[in-house]
Amino acid sequence: MQKFRIVPSQKNMFWQLVQGMRLEEEEKALLRAATIRHVEVCTRTNSWEIALSTQTLLSEDLLTSAADQIAAKYQLDSVVFYQDVVNIEDALAKIWPKLVYETAEGNPTVYELLKRSKYTVDGSHILIDVPGELGGEIMRAHSVTQTMSQLIEKRVGYRCHVECEASEEVLQNLEVDDSFQSPDYLEALQHEKARRAKAERAAAEAAERAALADREGEGGIPAPAFARTADDAAPASAHPIYEEPAAPSYSAAASEPAAAAKLAKPAKKPPKKHDDLHEPVVVQDRGNLIFGRGVSGALHKITELVGEIKSVVVEGTIGEGPGSGIRLLEFKSGTKLLTFCISDDTDGIACKKFFTKGRRRKSGEPEPDCDEVMAALKEGMAVRVQGSVRFDTFMNEYVLFVNSLAKKEKKSREDRAEVKRVELHAHTTMSSMDAVVSVKDLIKTADRWGWPAVAVTDHGVVQAFPDAAKALSSCKSDLKVIYGMEGYLVQKDHLQKRANHIIMLAKNPNGLRNLYQLVSLAHLRYFHRQPRLPKHIIEEYRSGLLIGSACEAGELIRAIEEQRTDEELMEIASFYDYLEIQPIHNNDFLKRSDKYPDIQTDDDLIKINLKVAEIAKKLDKPLVATCDVHFLNPEDSIYRAILMKGKGFDDAELQPPLYLRTTDEMLKEFEYLGEEAAYEAVVTNPRKIADQIERFKPIPDDLYSPQIPGADEEIREMSYKKARALYGENLPKIVEDRLKQELKPIIGHGFSVLYLIAQRLVKKSNDDGYLVGSRGSVGSSFIATMTGITEVNPLPPHWRCPHCQYSKFITDGSYGCGYDLPDKVCPVCGTPLIKDGHDIPFAVFLGFDGDKVPDIDLNFSGAYQPVAHKYTEILFGKDNVYRAGSIQTVADKTAFGYVKKFYEEKGVKKHISYIDKMAHGCMGVKSTTGQHPAGIMVVPRNMDVHFFTPIQHPANDMNCGTITTHFDYHSISSRLVKLDILGHDDPTVIKMLEDLTHRDPKTIPFDDEATMSIFNSTTALGVTPEELGATSGTFGIPEFRTPFTRQMIDDTQPDVFSDLVRISGFSHGTDVWLGNAQDLIRSGQCTIKNAISARDDIMMYLIHNGIDPLLSFKTMEKVRKGKGIADDVVEILRKGGIPEWFIESCQKIKYLFPRAHATAYVMMAYRIAYCKVHYPLAYYAAYFSIRAAEFDANVIARGKDYVGQQIKELEAMGKEKKLDAKQNATLIVLQLAWEMYLRGYSCERVDLYRSGADKFIIDGNSLLPPIAALAGMGQKAAQGIVEARKEGAFTSIEDLRRRSGISKTNIEILRAHGCLDGMSESDQIALFS
Repeated sequence: MQKFRIVPSQKNMFWQLVQGMRLEEEEKALLRAATIRHVEVCTRTNSWEIALSTQTLLSEDLLTSAADQIAAKYQLDSVVFYQDVVNIEDALAKIWPKLVYETAEGNPTVYELLKRSKYTVDGSHILIDVPGELGGEIMRAHSVTQTMSQLIEKRVGYRCHVECEASEEVLQNLEVDDSFQSPDYLEALQHEKARRAKAERAAAEAAERAALADREGEGGIPAPAFARTADDAAPASAHPIYEEPAAPSYSAAASEPAAAAKLAKPAKKPPKKHDDLHEPVVVQDRGNLIFGRGVSGALHKITELVGEIKSVVVEGTIGEGPGSGIRLLEFKSGTKLLTFCISDDTDGIACKKFFTKGRRRKSGEPEPDCDEVMAALKEGMAVRVQGSVRFDTFMNEYVLFVNSLAKKEKKSREDRAEVKRVELHAHTTMSSMDAVVSVKDLIKTADRWGWPAVAVTDHGVVQAFPDAAKALSSCKSDLKVIYGMEGYLVQKDHLQKRANHIIMLAKNPNGLRNLYQLVSLAHLRYFHRQPRLPKHIIEEYRSGLLIGSACEAGELIRAIEEQRTDEELMEIASFYDYLEIQPIHNNDFLKRSDKYPDIQTDDDLIKINLKVAEIAKKLDKPLVATCDVHFLNPEDSIYRAILMKGKGFDDAELQPPLYLRTTDEMLKEFEYLGEEAAYEAVVTNPRKIADQIERFKPIPDDLYSPQIPGADEEIREMSYKKARALYGENLPKIVEDRLKQELKPIIGHGFSVLYLIAQRLVKKSNDDGYLVGSRGSVGSSFIATMTGITEVNPLPPHWRCPHCQYSKFITDGSYGCGYDLPDKVCPVCGTPLIKDGHDIPFAVFLGFDGDKVPDIDLNFSGAYQPVAHKYTEILFGKDNVYRAGSIQTVADKTAFGYVKKFYEEKGVKKHISYIDKMAHGCMGVKSTTGQHPAGIMVVPRNMDVHFFTPIQHPANDMNCGTITTHFDYHSISSRLVKLDILGHDDPTVIKMLEDLTHRDPKTIPFDDEATMSIFNSTTALGVTPEELGATSGTFGIPEFRTPFTRQMIDDTQPDVFSDLVRISGFSHGTDVWLGNAQDLIRSGQCTIKNAISARDDIMMYLIHNGIDPLLSFKTMEKVRKGKGIADDVVEILRKGGIPEWFIESCQKIKYLFPRAHATAYVMMAYRIAYCKVHYPLAYYAAYFSIRAAEFDANVIARGKDYVGQQIKELEAMGKEKKLDAKQNATLIVLQLAWEMYLRGYSCERVDLYRSGADKFIIDGNSLLPPIAALAGMGQKAAQGIVEARKEGAFTSIEDLRRRSGISKTNIEILRAHGCLDGMSESDQIALFS
């Protein structure tokens, strides 16, 4: 059969098809409004199936007429319509009486029940409330929901999921719709009642005759009708059995007596079913039941679920993340829908559960409370569920509708040996793309099993050590972690073809430092495909280390495979402190390899291990059995297979059993050694080695700051000197108290040096002409302000006199910041007062007790960042400064891609939740290393870096001059000082604005009315909102240029500086604005002045309203991390008069921005906005030079109309589908260029001799774009042209290309723009012309 799907290009195609029909005006309007989604054309049956989208349901008669018209017009055998009605609820209301009639299929009981039922529509889900429990059972017995779903699809063309639920409330409040009282139905009902009565009489007579015959045959007396025996009783069941009606229609025809007698005969008890003893049966466990009656029945694997199933029991884990995790939807009706996916070891399935408030179970108990269920469920939880599998039309897949759900305890393997073994060879996720067990799970398992010790030995790295130490701190037993590495051993030439594996275990802190030295050398000096180590280097740093012979890839076993002589084997083995053997099936690949013709069987593999044992005995060295762990449990091998397949290994699915074995499992593996020898290799020797190893920590606990003599006193003097210069010799109490409050912990905890380092870096940048913006909460520190680290003043809003140092502070919270204060003159000397202060508590920065290590982040100009980095080497010494290393691991999307591809290549289709589950098993595995974009780790001058970490090149790039810490910077940031010297565009823009305007940015006022006005109008720009296409003038202003923040501006109408800070806070928080502050402001419950926008708002609001400061601080800390407010604290806040909206807002927040950070950002943004208003061309030149990578002079220079046309095209594209990042960036540039044209300025074409390389030039009332502004030109080529033209004019295009070194492509770009007009192709042509 040939079928084709046609999608019409014209919206009015349906109206054209039905031309010629005789229609009423109302019918014409309906048909004109209908559009064809697509037409299924079948050539074999000569038919069309037309899918219509309609605003309202078209009548069946109208569609039948339309079908006849189209069939006749196009000579078709049949035309069928399917309607996709925009409002299914409206459509259902119109067809409900007829739908009920047809669904009943001639059964008056079903009909009566349905017409007395209530229904609600939630999307594609129709929930029918049936009167009473009995009504619900009848509906289920007659498959009403399936029938109705099919009828709705047939009539409306809309696939719905229909569900019936019994409702006592409907039973008590029965109201019958008049639309059901039709004469046709009433007549049919009378006929049906008469037929039923006749059938019942016939059945009774037949039963009496049958009983008489039985009595005569048996010679006994029949039992009374009311005294049925147990054998004759209906089988025990949770649901009563209902007999189907005799007739399927409303016909009054009588049925045959024999048939009636058969129907009326009492059901006999079916023979007892003997369950398959091998079939797993789930036993109900009330203790773990979360909702429902209980979960019992035969257990099924998810992959076995095919089609619709009335009742099924499955086990699995609840999915994690947005695709498969727990989600709750609430409909307008109040019904709540819980959705999640579960996955077992075969596949996954989506699950749904509806909760309707007030509904009761059959037993009379209320439905489970949705909130309680949500609190009990956790993503990743193992559960057992019972429910029915049905096709869900909304999800377009089979879904498990859950009736009961219980928590299932995960069964874990245990080591039950009396004396436990020790594992000396285990890899973690830090073994790059090779092992899938986290060090946390490894240590947690060893702790649960009661092992005395476990070793961590990753391939070539020690990056799991910090997490190992962290995991050890939460162990319940006296477990010891052995810190080691499986290195790559080479001889003298580290470039040799193949490296061998070697195990190195640190015995003591000295051995650990030597191990760190070896790691550094392997990565910096001897790296070749892997971090390799020559044997003589290992020998040099061997002190404090134990050396093991490793796995099959080790030097010794490879020599055995190569059939080296015994003398050679003995010499090789003599280098090691102990010799390793592993389970033979770890090396099954040897049997499959053509390289080893003598290794074909398990016995051949055993012989290799026996040879190692023989050598160990001869040399009197310990023989140690290890697992070479790469995954925790046998079933986890799939994760490693997926990763290896992603890396291109053909035999990835032939995974060796590299899992962590228990003591008994290992003893069984090595029973061929003999009982005594096996016990010695598995238990005795590993424990002896573990006993030789001391307990120590891989990284120190304390912070080791660089030493700067006199730092404490210098910070104190600098702070007081600046404070007195601003506030007078006799400092106001509020200033004096703040200085003392901060200096005490800063000096007491040794943080003075951190402040001094930051102060020197900022001063260096400022002296070189570049402003520095602060990040994070450093602006919360008044000492940071007084020492020049930040511009943000955290004191309460105040006025101060620059002449006589008079000051006045506002401490009641009535002003958001000092810039909001009204202008005043000094009452003492008449000088205009300076306004300052942002009311930010110090506790936000260093904690309530001032003991939190300060994290001073600084925004340097991107152009100045390399200079700042270099300056740290001058301050501390080149050998004491390293870039902060980072470790990249397989993330969720990457893991998902690996899994999806793995199964696609196998031709196996898996549910998305199963793919998600598999992806979680692959996540967290190290893929590569890198560096923090701005982080600098500083080692004290008197200490070696290897006291803290090894070092390496990022991503092991041997051509890179950068050296980073081997450990991820997060793990050592509280041990070493980390400086964040970030590169940022804003300081660069401000520097260029200063150069163009000659205006010191520090003199720009933060209360300029014209500047403030562009945040709620366009007047100051001299354009109208209609012209600009926006209600504010914030295009191109940092923090306020995105559609998201511009919408915030429209909602809040900011009129003072502190409002802008709040908007910045809203935009950087999570669940702070949308669904929270935005709704509160729109509903009038609060305003922008008091809505929660930053973490400090919580603490200060509570303090200003009389709440204890410590409790205010703790509440802020909980909320900013998304942990909400505990119930007991909520009660305290309520008693303190804190409004309900404030508490509810706190409970929704997931992350809050620091106000100091927002303030610093807005200060930079405001300066740029000031220049946009008062120095427009300078502003556009700076913005386009630094922030507009998508500026294309070929477009912008074509004029205002062309720019407007391009904006319209992009906006039209955005309505069709979401614009990509490049398109969005282009639109922003176009909008700003449009604004520039509206304001009366223009853009010239690029000039080969006058244009700069990468900076815009102000040329009268227009901008001259740089050469690099030509799309595809590139900065290097532009710079080459600028340098070449210094030698004089270009004599030809050939001369231009030769002198500048640009490509043919660059020449064509210049030619297309008109830059080469009038220039000859070559010097020879120029000579003759």
